[in-house]
Amino acid sequence: MAVTEILDCLPSKSEIRLIPLFRGVWRLNPYVLIPDAPSGTRAIVTMPEGRLVGRGIDASTIDGANADWMVIGPDGTGTADARATVRTHDGATIYLHGTGRCDLSGGLRADALLIGSASFETSDPRYRWLNKLHAVFRGTVVGNGMAGEGVFHDEYFEVR
Repeated sequence: MAVTEILDCLPSKSEIRLIPLFRGVWRLNPYVLIPDAPSGTRAIVTMPEGRLVGRGIDASTIDGANADWMVIGPDGTGTADARATVRTHDGATIYLHGTGRCDLSGGLRADALLIGSASFETSDPRYRWLNKLHAVFRGTVVGNGMAGEGVFHDEYFEVR
């Protein structure tokens, strides 16, 4: 079978849809910077408080388990590695892992747009539907994150 025939058989002819999932808000501690590390400049950003609200979710962070270990490469590309643990209003624990990219060639500025993907893990049967979906997000810092006066606002979408 030729490649073009295989491609014609794929169900990709339907458009990808982004279904709103929830919005998040995360208070940021002052950034911890490790310049000139082997991977680039490392910016560790802990988030002592956060909340996700939206489709079937109302959850707040469990303190001590929330941070982004951002690496800023020599060309200014920021690569996020964010992890958070939240507890829903009805007692379920959900782990969130997000990766993404942003343009930090102008420095760690508040208006940089971070875009990426997110995955979730939970054993609670009420929220296991999150384990099976693929999500994307976009977000930005408002305020002075470097000084610990910033808040990261993001929104999540299920990819279908």
